[in-house]
Amino acid sequence: MRVTLFGASGLLGHELVHELSGTGRNREQDQLTAFSIEDADLRDHARVRNLVRDSRPEWILLLAAYTDVDGCESNRDLAFAVNCDGAVNVAEAARETGSRLLFVSTDYVFDGGKRSPYQTSDPRNPTSVYGESKARAEQRLLEILPQVCIARTSWLFGHAGKCFPATILKLASTRPEISVVNDQRGSPTFTCDLASALVKLCRASAQGIVHVTNSGNCTWYEFATEIVRQSGLPAAVKPVTTAEFPRPARRPAYSVLSPDSLHAYNIHLPDWQDALRRYLASAQVVPAPAVP
Repeated sequence: MRVTLFGASGLLGHELVHELSGTGRNREQDQLTAFSIEDADLRDHARVRNLVRDSRPEWILLLAAYTDVDGCESNRDLAFAVNCDGAVNVAEAARETGSRLLFVSTDYVFDGGKRSPYQTSDPRNPTSVYGESKARAEQRLLEILPQVCIARTSWLFGHAGKCFPATILKLASTRPEISVVNDQRGSPTFTCDLASALVKLCRASAQGIVHVTNSGNCTWYEFATEIVRQSGLPAAVKPVTTAEFPRPARRPAYSVLSPDSLHAYNIHLPDWQDALRRYLASAQVVPAPAVP
């Protein structure tokens, strides 16, 4: 495939560059043109149009976004300019060149009011500016490119930047006890597994909304407890409520995404505990020896 990637320097982008260059699970080496945020400001319509026109991809993978969820609350205009208007610029460029588009979205388009996994058909009802900007982008892209593939995912972790396991490992290695929220539930997703699934969706000419996460779900507290357990660190993990740790942006209390839409393409991702084991192994985190 000829692929143009926006957001190459991010947590997921780094993994997709690896995947599409033939060094990951993908056994084929694709013709990849990758742009970081420094290369391509999505708000610059002319720049985006020229980059897509020059690379003439079969698929455009749009990962680039303003993902500081709390920062979006105080920078609403910037959030919409990048996450919505920027996505529209890419979609219009894709339409002009006849390229397919895969847009990475988020579980934050939902309000968290359900207690069963969200289906792709469930109504959007974001409770944060970040979620609003991505939800609006989804709607606009479906209008511009009816065959767009929107891949919603959640709780990403990987090696190319800041992520929850890395934070927990750092805290657990320096403190006897850490406190973690226990009333928000979702599905942790390893960027390695997500990148592989996204490439498979492109090869399958996927369209519409697809939910792509590792299987299983947990709370942040349960996630942190498993990180500490698998790493062998001695720190205790204390469950706390969201109310005890207020943040500017409201997070969904429940944002588990149903895998039905992904399974329809015969793509199945491992459970998040297995993904965590592989993350820790590749990060060379060795369990501490047992104390006699």
